Order: sequence, then structure tokens, then C-alpha cells
Amino acid sequence: MTDVGDFAALVRRDRGLCVVSTLRAGGTIQSSVVNAGVLAHPVTGARVIGFTTRGWATKLVNLRERPRATIVVRSGWDWAAAEGPAEIAGPADPLPGFDLAGLPGLLREVFSAAGGTHEDWPAYDRVMAEERRAAVLISPERVYSNG
Repeated sequence: MTDVGDFAALVRRDRGLCVVSTLRAGGTIQSSVVNAGVLAHPVTGARVIGFTTRGWATKLVNLRERPRATIVVRSGWDWAAAEGPAEIAGPADPLPGFDLAGLPGLLREVFSAAGGTHEDWPAYDRVMAEERRAAVLISPERVYSNG
């Protein structure tokens, strides 16, 4: 049985490159490539799949209205998908129970979970603030793969 641990193992194999799909208002699917990783939810501690996105991104607009997503990670011919509700923590999207002052740390944690490293965290924080970046946290209700 595939679980979020299997998803995390694949993230480590290809720098967290994933495809996330959200639902548009008209019922069609919108997909884009993101870097994602598995981390602890900042409020509940449950394992979630997180990625960051610019504050004006289409996927974020979709998730505000229809907060569910499917995210797929692959490495070679191995892949895993996770589906579930999505929560947003960002400048325009306060997450209940989360102090927005902790957003820079959460964005760093998501970036690191996706395999990212940075030599100048203050510069990273500045760019994230300029882009009004938000963290998207998907609670995996269903995880499946080809394995």
C-alpha cells in the first residue's frame, strides 16, 4: 500500500519536481510544475505535502475557491500521486491557528522538504515576501502509485 512516505522517497530522487492539478471554476483541470516535499503541518503536526506559490498564481486562485488538489511526483518510471484537501498559509490567506509571523520559516521548511538549499536565507526571505509567496499544504487522503 502506498503512503505519504513513498511519496517522500520519490521527492528525494528528483529534487521535488511535481505536477499539481487544481480545478478551475468551469470544471476543467489546471496543472503546473512545482517543487514539493513532505513536512509536518505547522498547526496539527500531521504529515502533509507542501509547495510554495506566488500570491497571484492561477493555482492559488483555484485553491481559494476549490481547496482540493492532486499532486504527482515521478522519478524515471516510478511515480506516486496524492489527493486531498489543500490549506493555504500566506500574506492574503491566514491559516487558522498559525501565526503569520512564522511564514518565512514555513516557506523555508517547505523549500527544504523539496530538497532545496540556500546560501543566503535573508535574501530568500526577501524574494518570498516580494512575490507574496504562500505555502500550500495538501493533506493526503488518498495516495497511490505504480509500485
